[in-house]
Amino acid sequence: MNVALPALIVFLLLLPGFIARSRFKRAERISLDYSPFGQIVTEAMLWNCVFHPLWLLASAWLFGRTLQPLLLLELLSSDSASQAKAIQGIAAQFSWICGYFLSLYAGSWIVPNGFRLMITRFRLDRANAGWFVPWLRFNQAPWYYLLTGADFDEDERPDLIAVSAIVNVAGQAVLFTGILDNFFVDANGSLDRLILEQVMRRPLSADKPDGATTAEELERFYVVEGDYFVLRYSEAITLNIEYIKFDKLAENMTSELALAADAMGYVDALD
Repeated sequence: MNVALPALIVFLLLLPGFIARSRFKRAERISLDYSPFGQIVTEAMLWNCVFHPLWLLASAWLFGRTLQPLLLLELLSSDSASQAKAIQGIAAQFSWICGYFLSLYAGSWIVPNGFRLMITRFRLDRANAGWFVPWLRFNQAPWYYLLTGADFDEDERPDLIAVSAIVNVAGQAVLFTGILDNFFVDANGSLDRLILEQVMRRPLSADKPDGATTAEELERFYVVEGDYFVLRYSEAITLNIEYIKFDKLAENMTSELALAADAMGYVDALD
């Protein structure tokens, strides 16, 4: 018990930092965290340096309870007599100590989640947000930034994300294209599958002819019937991502129509 009790106390004291660290970061790898051990411990200790002082200040302000360093040192001591004395002191204020740790664990779960939602909501982690990006960016979630458009400013955020992939079907390269609805990663953090809507396909050999109109270009594709199309990343040879903004798309279409009208006018003039 002389060794087990101090180890248990240290575990209970450090646990909030590890909880907060796990809830704040956005990691696509869920099987194992391969971050360096020193980095994990340092981040957890930094969170502990935030939560414990805040909870101690709140406890002193709301309940008039303050930290008793001597009691904590006696608990961490290997002397049985000192531990027994400390346990008696804890028993006298057991309800407050339980409330402290339970609320601390709940706070270490809720507060980092709130910070993460705030970072995502106000896009504070985008690549061009400023000097503080390295501290706020979720570096273990590259697919999140690529497939959600999170790196764009709010006014430049894409309305739709189009995905095009080449898949080998019966020995023939087939191009599938559609609007991204959702994506999933596997336990190792690799992209597992993409959920697409409004999917069309065509053989890769049926490439776009020079000078083809929009209608002629669409004729090359066959509509894939169904509400959702599941594309497994392991079966894709290449993957192309296109960010679509409605207002820019409308501008491009207007420009194309104007060029077409000018061309028609030029042909009429020749006639």
